[in-house]
Amino acid sequence: MITHATAVRRDITDNHGEQQATLPIASLHRLDGTTEITTLVLDPAQLEVLYAQMDWALGMREAAAGHLA
Repeated sequence: MITHATAVRRDITDNHGEQQATLPIASLHRLDGTTEITTLVLDPAQLEVLYAQMDWALGMREAAAGHLA
C-alpha cells in the first residue's frame, strides 16, 4: 500500500503535442519502507483542477499566516 508521494523540486514539463503535463515524483512511499520513482501525467482538465487546488491551498496557508490571500 502506498502511503504518500514526494514531489521532485523540478519544473512541470508540458508536452503540447500529447496535451499532457508531467510532474516529476521523487518517490512513492510504501508501508514496508520501499519506494518507487515515477511521474504524474496530467491532461489539460486535470492540470486545471490541480492548479485550482494548489491556489486554494496556498491562499489558506497565507491566510493562516496572517497575510492577505
